Amino acid sequence: MEFATIIWLVFVPVFIAIVSTKLTRHRTTSRYLPPPPMAAGVPLLGVLPALLAKGPLQVIRDAHAEMGSVFMVRLLHRKVTFLVGPDMSSHFYQGLDSEISQDEVSQFTIPTFGPGVAFDVDFATRREQFRFFGDAMKPVKLRIYADLMVREVEEYFARWGQSGTVDLKHELEHLVTLVSSRCLFGEEVRSKMLGEVATNLRKLNDGMRLVTILFPHLPIPAHRRRDMARARLGEIFSDIVRSRKAACNSDGRNAHVDDVLQGLIDSRYKSGRRTTETEVVGMLVSALFAGQHTSSSTATWTGARLLAPENAGHLRAAVREQERIMARHGDRVDYEVLLEMETLRCSVKETLRLHPPAMVLLRHARRRFVVRSREGEEYEVPEGCTVASPLLLHHRLPYVYGDPERYDPGRFRAPAARGEDDDAGASAFAYTAFGGGRHACVGEAFAYMQIKVIWSHLLRNFEMEMVSPFPETDWNVVMPGPKGKVMVSYKRRTISAAA
Repeated sequence: MEFATIIWLVFVPVFIAIVSTKLTRHRTTSRYLPPPPMAAGVPLLGVLPALLAKGPLQVIRDAHAEMGSVFMVRLLHRKVTFLVGPDMSSHFYQGLDSEISQDEVSQFTIPTFGPGVAFDVDFATRREQFRFFGDAMKPVKLRIYADLMVREVEEYFARWGQSGTVDLKHELEHLVTLVSSRCLFGEEVRSKMLGEVATNLRKLNDGMRLVTILFPHLPIPAHRRRDMARARLGEIFSDIVRSRKAACNSDGRNAHVDDVLQGLIDSRYKSGRRTTETEVVGMLVSALFAGQHTSSSTATWTGARLLAPENAGHLRAAVREQERIMARHGDRVDYEVLLEMETLRCSVKETLRLHPPAMVLLRHARRRFVVRSREGEEYEVPEGCTVASPLLLHHRLPYVYGDPERYDPGRFRAPAARGEDDDAGASAFAYTAFGGGRHACVGEAFAYMQIKVIWSHLLRNFEMEMVSPFPETDWNVVMPGPKGKVMVSYKRRTISAAA
């Protein structure tokens, strides 16, 4: 027998045995890893009584303080594993859809967004629908939107008097809805914004309660109002879509209109199929719902933070930046000028750190996975478990953000020097106000630009003072915003370009 043959006869069985032993050891180790520790709760109800008594934020904070960065809670029939901190979040944001998915935990959005879109369709279809919106958020389009935003904001605040007192939250809700519609969906939608559409969008948001996540069709008043509002929006937008299609030429396109609405009508899936009327209507509703609430809420929180007495220094810094920019560019505000507003950008970003658009982000574990906690313990998150990334804790971790409860826009002006908001490695998930990884929000740049246009105009043209207490947070809805009115007194002023 040749020497090479002898080597193979000896080596191959040994190699197979070694590999089999390692694989068996890995499976055994994984199988016997414990699940994350479970928070104390009431039989059948889990942490529901604590949620009602203390609110979701305090319940999550208490569990985190007691059990560490990885823990589980039971809420009625559902077990939820919380992963707290950037080091634990990589799989949550970067995992494949076949491993950790949004679909199963986002079914509660279907009554709001409607059939045929978002989480009522499979992942491949939804990804194509996001692509339709992504094409409309590219810089070449944002340059056009910036001019439309400036015009809308100037027209809106021209209606304010020389001085007065307003509910800032109410004013910015209206303004953001007008701005979004003017940029994205044309005059047909925009002309209805101060009437039915704006009112029905508020009802949609109010109808997405915490209880909605578990029971989206529970017959409560908020859900009934949501359903009636969605039906009416469907009628309004269907009429607009039909009108647009009637104006199209023989190849189905409208050469005289170039906005997102027309883009959605003209879009084709990879199969060659055109979008249907139902799909276009659903995408309109979902875009306006998400964009309007996030931007108006963030714009209001930004004002509340800057106008709070303890933040007078940050307000002065934001005003001085506008003075410097006006010295360079005069009254011109466009896409390039907005990019120069770094102090204002940091003010908005810090606002989003303390007041993110969502309390938690959710996924469904389609496969079990192992996670190592910050405390050094390994746990196996079971298949079928709901997984939560609590933004409210991520953004306030003292080992990530120094003095995390303090409003400090400066922490984002020099992140490398302060070790905050580092985009390298796990720290990429230390700041997730707009999601991250595979499911980052395509509208982030649009939202920042919209809020900067609004607040650059206010800072240049008004002296403002918040005359109501700093607003509490409305924790009853999925997308928490300021609770109640945010009353602000104003007086017109003009910043000199030569200041």
